[in-house]
Amino acid sequence: MSAAEAGSADTAVRIAAAVRAGERSAVDVLEAHLARIDGGEAEVHAFNTVTVDAARAAAAAIDERVAAGEDPGPLAGVPIAIKDNLCTRGVATTCSSKILEGWVPPYDATVVERVWASGAVPVGKTNLDEFAMGSSTENSAFGPTRNPRDLTKVPGGSSGGSAAAVAGGFSAISLGSDTGGSIRQPAAFCGVVGVKPTYGLVSRYGLVAFASSLDQVGPFATTVADAALLLEAIAGHDPADATSIPQEAPKLVEHLDDGVAGLRVGVVTELTGEGISPDVLARVREAADALAAAGATVEEVSVPAVAYGLSAYYLIAPAEASSNLARFDGVRYGLRVDAPTTNEMMVASRTAGFGDEVKRRIMLGTYALSAGYYDAFYGQAQKVRTLICRDFDAAYERFDVLLSPTTPTTAFDLGAIADPLTMYLNDICTIPTNLAGHPAMSVPFGTGQDGLPVGVQVLAPALGEQAMFRTAAALEAAAPRTTGASK
Repeated sequence: MSAAEAGSADTAVRIAAAVRAGERSAVDVLEAHLARIDGGEAEVHAFNTVTVDAARAAAAAIDERVAAGEDPGPLAGVPIAIKDNLCTRGVATTCSSKILEGWVPPYDATVVERVWASGAVPVGKTNLDEFAMGSSTENSAFGPTRNPRDLTKVPGGSSGGSAAAVAGGFSAISLGSDTGGSIRQPAAFCGVVGVKPTYGLVSRYGLVAFASSLDQVGPFATTVADAALLLEAIAGHDPADATSIPQEAPKLVEHLDDGVAGLRVGVVTELTGEGISPDVLARVREAADALAAAGATVEEVSVPAVAYGLSAYYLIAPAEASSNLARFDGVRYGLRVDAPTTNEMMVASRTAGFGDEVKRRIMLGTYALSAGYYDAFYGQAQKVRTLICRDFDAAYERFDVLLSPTTPTTAFDLGAIADPLTMYLNDICTIPTNLAGHPAMSVPFGTGQDGLPVGVQVLAPALGEQAMFRTAAALEAAAPRTTGASK
């Protein structure tokens, strides 16, 4: 049995139920996952830090609470991996960048607090493209992550480590962040479930910011039910986040079996045409047919402005990154390279601390915001963003959810894409949702001609997670069975 197959047998729902009932110990569950990490992490490199001692202490505390007759929470004893751009008190948070190497936050991100409160057991911090900027996890200052399904392939990015941790059976669930597809794209490449929630549904407090109007924290899991359970645990209003939605989060787990009968599903024509590989398109068509067979009404729908999503995103996101990353200056925290003057010190620290892709986006964003160019670039991109929102709103007047590929292709070879523009095209199907602030998720649905996983994307209007998860559950039930074996 491969690591991936072993991991899929240990779903979060099953683990939590068994631990809460006293049928399994959290310590035994943890040790099984640590053994998988020991056996595969050297090849995969899913983690920047594995917190063995802290995890063992947490698992033992869970077992003590169960023995005392207490309920440790809905994720009791479930091993979870956390993307290394989420602050963790007492544990280094590096964003996979030399400029933050060794930096230890004095507080936990809100989602990390909620993970602890739910009874989950954090096992480590996962590798990512530096500051979440990339689509392959090859931009990490600490080396690339490999895809557990095929070690010659990338796991996607920027949350490649979190996707690989789940796909490899190193953790039952994990947390990532999604700014332009950074949860959904690696989920598709690694054959797991990945969810980008509605903007504001999950707190961003303690998430190291890339693009503040786009970033959102979300779950990875091997099943739709596990993803729903984790999202319920981390979602909800947070007064510490000014963009947090001040209302109760949608109930998900109890509606997973509601089915899709009567649901209206639109297949986005702009995301199922040129540039999408034939084998990926075939899986999307099969997914649409499966939903129709399950009782949904399935038709094609045009969302014209999504064709401009990539162009708008690569002005808005770098502009916000330029502002957010200004704080890493060698003065307050992180790397400091000494120089004769303060200005020279800042330049030297940022030159040594940031990698090429981060520098590229900072420069692009700074240019787009500069005097004389703001209206022509950043201002124009925001107008396109408004058009995308309007076109999605029009589509959701007719449909409950939308369907598209998650990625144009299956996972590509490590080192295969050196051109930044070609790399950016990997997010063409996922970016529009971030610009609109809507939820979307990737569900594994068979494989491509190369035998690697294909992800089908389910999109929904703001706070439409309930219909989205119902659709995802139906797709999961109808998906072609694959071995998921690692190579």
